[in-house]
Amino acid sequence: MTTTPTRPAAAEVARPERPEVSPPSLLGASLIVVRRNLIHIKRMPELLLDVTIQPIMFVCLFAFVFGGSIAVSGSDYREFLVPGIMAQTMAFASFIVAIGLNTDLDKGLVDRFKSLPISRASILVGRSVSSLLHSSIGITVMALTGLAIGWRVHNGVLDTVLGFALLLLFGFAMIWLGILVGSMMRSVEAVNGFMFTVMFPITFVANTFAPTSNMPDWLATIAEWNPLSSLVQALRDLWGNGEPATADSAWPLHHPELVTVVWAVALTAIFMPLALRAFAARSRD
Repeated sequence: MTTTPTRPAAAEVARPERPEVSPPSLLGASLIVVRRNLIHIKRMPELLLDVTIQPIMFVCLFAFVFGGSIAVSGSDYREFLVPGIMAQTMAFASFIVAIGLNTDLDKGLVDRFKSLPISRASILVGRSVSSLLHSSIGITVMALTGLAIGWRVHNGVLDTVLGFALLLLFGFAMIWLGILVGSMMRSVEAVNGFMFTVMFPITFVANTFAPTSNMPDWLATIAEWNPLSSLVQALRDLWGNGEPATADSAWPLHHPELVTVVWAVALTAIFMPLALRAFAARSRD
């Protein structure tokens, strides 16, 4: 009688345990998005044209071409001009972020982020911070250009820093407007058309490039209650770039620092939840 030898049971192959991956926090994920956007700018340096060449062009154009035609009492026009152009640059931060976010949505980048275990809010927070850094480059270039053509800050360090802080605070509010528009519009062309229609009246019907005293009464009233006018007047007061608001000016120009903070907080409180809702609805499409 023969017996069939039995095969030993095959040894189970030990599989390495997969490490648990915990999703990053909102802050950590936002910093990843910021890093991605900055690397994108590094690989496409032409994206910096709007914050390098354009500020120099604007400062020189208004200072040397239009400066001789605009009278400013108690101040050199170049010193009057630079705070206005800086405020305009921060207002146009909304333009930049609207186009960038709309492009990311259109090309499917946001869909790839959605597949990762990160909060969707981090996509917008990272975009807002990187856009603020992007605009800060323009402010730096503009300040250096202004110094080259004769602009000076006449008050102390604290007032100087406070002026730049107000710029960043107002720019942050405008960035959330850009996120809202970028989420709502279906194409970059639509973003361009809408933002040009909205931002140009806001930046020009103000005291950015000319005193409101030279405007018709009805237009001067609109300009003086424009949030951008409060920011520009605050910068001029803090930096010593012109006389204080005249007695017949609107109330916001007599308290520009306070009004600028109130406007920035109010606009952020309005635009941020609307932008988050619009982005959530768009990213579900």
